Amino acid sequence: MSFNVIGGLLNAGLGLLESGGNPLAAIGMGLAGATTGGTTAGNIAGAAGNAGLGALNAQDEAFQLAMYGEQIRHQEQMQTQSQAFDEIMDEKSEQMREVNTLRDVQMTQRKADNQITKKFIESITE
Repeated sequence: MSFNVIGGLLNAGLGLLESGGNPLAAIGMGLAGATTGGTTAGNIAGAAGNAGLGALNAQDEAFQLAMYGEQIRHQEQMQTQSQAFDEIMDEKSEQMREVNTLRDVQMTQRKADNQITKKFIESITE
């Protein structure tokens, strides 16, 4: 079994950073790195790759959040338009009811006028 001093020092530094300054964690990781081979170029490349993927994930999350915000804004705009349309249609329906009521009153008045005219004609012809 070999002892890798550089790997031990690198892992000790990494342990100190990851543990938030805990010297016992740094010593433990340093000993583990010294006896198991420690940090290698492959480990560093893997960490760099993971960091790159983490950045891509963060960028994708930001994009998804922006898309969600745009979708919410669009839905609110559609809701506003729908409410405005409903209000206009309600007003138009009310106007149509008023016109129909006036038409019914006019027809009733015509019928009454026709009845009066018939009675007047009957009274003249008698």
